[in-house]
Amino acid sequence: MAPDYDFDLVAIGSGPAGQRAAVQAAKLGRRAAVIEKRRCVGGVCIDTGTIPSKTMREAILAYAGSSTRGDRLPWARPASRPSAQQLLAGVDAVISREIEVIEQQLRRNDVTLIQGEASFLDPSTLTVRTEAGTSRVSARYIVIAVGTRPAPPPGVEADGEIVLNSDQLVNLKTLPRTLAVVGAGVVGIEYASMFAAVGVQVTLVERRDRPLEFVDREIIDELMHQLRQRNVTFRLGEAVESLAVTESTPLRAVLNLESGKRLVADAVLFSAGRLAATDSLNLEAAGLSADDRGRLKVDESFRTRVPHIFAAGDVIGYPSLAATSSEQGRLAACQAFGVEARPMARHFPIGIYAIPEISMVGPPEHELTAARVPYETGVARYREIARGQILGDGSGFIKMLFHRKDRRLLAVHCLGTGATELVHVGQAVLGLGGGLDYFLETVFNYPTLAECYKVAALDASNKLRG
Repeated sequence: MAPDYDFDLVAIGSGPAGQRAAVQAAKLGRRAAVIEKRRCVGGVCIDTGTIPSKTMREAILAYAGSSTRGDRLPWARPASRPSAQQLLAGVDAVISREIEVIEQQLRRNDVTLIQGEASFLDPSTLTVRTEAGTSRVSARYIVIAVGTRPAPPPGVEADGEIVLNSDQLVNLKTLPRTLAVVGAGVVGIEYASMFAAVGVQVTLVERRDRPLEFVDREIIDELMHQLRQRNVTFRLGEAVESLAVTESTPLRAVLNLESGKRLVADAVLFSAGRLAATDSLNLEAAGLSADDRGRLKVDESFRTRVPHIFAAGDVIGYPSLAATSSEQGRLAACQAFGVEARPMARHFPIGIYAIPEISMVGPPEHELTAARVPYETGVARYREIARGQILGDGSGFIKMLFHRKDRRLLAVHCLGTGATELVHVGQAVLGLGGGLDYFLETVFNYPTLAECYKVAALDASNKLRG
């Protein structure tokens, strides 16, 4: 006799992966539930990560004019330096609205929301702890979608004032005049550029010789050039040996680097990676184990080594994007119930919400070169486009990579205003197997940034003809 479960599928975590897995199960007519330990649904994405940081970024753009507008359009310059309260003023309202949208989606699909912290009692049973006590929930399938937490800074606890992690910035009380950022990954680059845009003197410390090594190198060179123009200091090839806070007032952060250098700043943002939040799940009881960063290993179906337990989202590592996490959760639910579904598209867009923003789909030039793929580039710069002049952004550009033999589109790389939206035109053409001729024959609205695709295609065509 088959065991009687409370639910057909339970997702641990209500971030993009968990909520999408549960909703997909419900749409298949299954009993689904989501367990969430945070104060709100949506996970880190809604509570302290994606949504708050992008809301704060929009406020910064409003004060700074835009990535370059403050310099090129004098009327767009802010009258004074904003406060932390002003920059974060809209965050709670946006979070509240997003929470409402997610809760409505769960209710509309009859997904049960269980508040509390989950851990495994056995491979099919979870213990849910709340302040009121504990309860048990069993499920035929379980999707682990607990997300990540910031890696702790070395030698000192993040206090949210002098020593910060990325989750604490949403509660920032005072805008520092000087800020050290440790780690030039996506989060570090985003926040470094945002604070620099409102006049904070930023020093960026990174162990590697280049930030964001997976991004096209020409894009990174331009990003670093613009950040240096805003007085960002790069300390590349440097690692933090120790971190401390001064004992006398005013309290300041002191960073001792392995090279012997010493940095002092009003605050330090430690953004050197994140750890999967699996330490409280009692994975051993489920027959699972995590790696040294708490991540779970899954197969191409997002199934762990325990056949009825899946994992999706940031807890399984790269690419750790809200959009891809959502699709992973959906596919995991489809796999659980034997529903045929296409695998996730090989080429998905990556957006980095720095100032200026960056987006890409497909491999960068250095990867194609290493793979010996013959390609040609087509470049269009915003300063050549009427819309770029209107926006006051003369430094943005789009680069397209085409195969030299069959003219297929291989990749699109963008930097500048609207890059994370603009990349989707290229993504669609790439996904449908299109190439250079499509862009040469297509009419784009005028004046728009999308015209860059036509100009870049003409540039590539001229090079190929030559």
